[in-house]
Amino acid sequence: MDSFTEIWEMVRQALKESVSEITYNVWLADLQMAKFDEEQAVLVASAFKKPLLEKKFMEILDAAFRRVLGFSVRIHILVDGADEQPAGPQLRTNSAPLILQTFDTFVVGSSNKFAHAAAVAVAEKPGKVYNPLFIYGNSGLGKTHLMQAVLYQIRTDNPDVSAIATSGEAFANELIRHIYQQDMETFHSKYRNLDVLLVDDVQFIGGKESTQEEFFHTFNEVTMSGGQIVLASDRPPKEIATLDERLRTRFEMGLIADIQPPDFETRIAIIKRKAQDLNTSFPEEIARYIADKLRSNVRQLEGAARRLQAYIVLNGMEPGRAAAELAIRDILEEYAPPAVTLERIVDEIARAFGGDAASIRGKKRDAKTVIMRQAAIYCARKVTSLSMQQIGKEFGRDHSTVVYSLKQMDLEMKRNAQIRAVVNDVLSNIKE
Repeated sequence: MDSFTEIWEMVRQALKESVSEITYNVWLADLQMAKFDEEQAVLVASAFKKPLLEKKFMEILDAAFRRVLGFSVRIHILVDGADEQPAGPQLRTNSAPLILQTFDTFVVGSSNKFAHAAAVAVAEKPGKVYNPLFIYGNSGLGKTHLMQAVLYQIRTDNPDVSAIATSGEAFANELIRHIYQQDMETFHSKYRNLDVLLVDDVQFIGGKESTQEEFFHTFNEVTMSGGQIVLASDRPPKEIATLDERLRTRFEMGLIADIQPPDFETRIAIIKRKAQDLNTSFPEEIARYIADKLRSNVRQLEGAARRLQAYIVLNGMEPGRAAAELAIRDILEEYAPPAVTLERIVDEIARAFGGDAASIRGKKRDAKTVIMRQAAIYCARKVTSLSMQQIGKEFGRDHSTVVYSLKQMDLEMKRNAQIRAVVNDVLSNIKE
């Protein structure tokens, strides 16, 4: 693997570890590096994503490059297909492909062999067996890898197949955009005439009425015409509390396969495979040391291998215990449970209710915003150490309003099963 591709692969991994899985999949996964030298990196994105990337993600991108290189570079984002050139010195170019996530690069062990076998079967006979295939498991265990492998295999066998891989949140956002543009015909044409539809993090459509309605009809159209659907989630259908019952029954009508954390032998194999992908190797005792320290997440193991390789290549360190301890330390720090902040609570409530986070802290008093605000106050009281006075201050409300909100949410959760399910789901996500 050449240095250009090697650097971009490590930057991509740093981005994965800096944001949530859904944020990475929606906004960063298809970002490509077109040119690079020691002063500047030129990235390519769609015209739709470019403005938001420049507004919201430049600090994250800069931090990712600094983590890999040890210094900052100027980052310039071009629109895919644009012929503009950034100012500055001529840059070296390279179009070498990144590592593909295929069945050949998926390490099979006792924790994932059932899901792997099901995915292979679907890839060999799309629309004929296990439709839909529903894969679930915690973040970082290989669900997305299997989905991409299915898509790669199907397209390899039949290049003319019509297929889309997306996420639950991206599907919802695209639907909102087409509703706003009054162009549902284009949306229907895109999604209802597919041979293969793969949706990652499908749990995010739960609680969104319009999105679930649209996905219900999309599901029916694709499957009734013989198309294949593959879904992935962090939990089985029955545990997606805000999922419409008719969608739940459809998700359960095919095959449900779970992925568990890898055992010790599989963890060692994953480390060795990733080292091979990075065109290097690690001593056996180092692979075993990393496998013993990182036990629950494939992404952590792959990240450790990348970081260890970076210390060896970029810092000239020996592939020994000292470098491994540095790689492990960085990952353990980055994967520490995030602090439960009010911002996180508000964001989770807005996501779950399909609303706007800013309005929760604002002065709007429509019914939906009031319910979201009361739910956020309720969750803040449950999972933070803030007093009611402090919570009120954060929301621009007085103590009596907080007391009233807590009482109202208690009543609402007792009489409204859907509200209770949404709030409990948010509390569960926040505590993870």
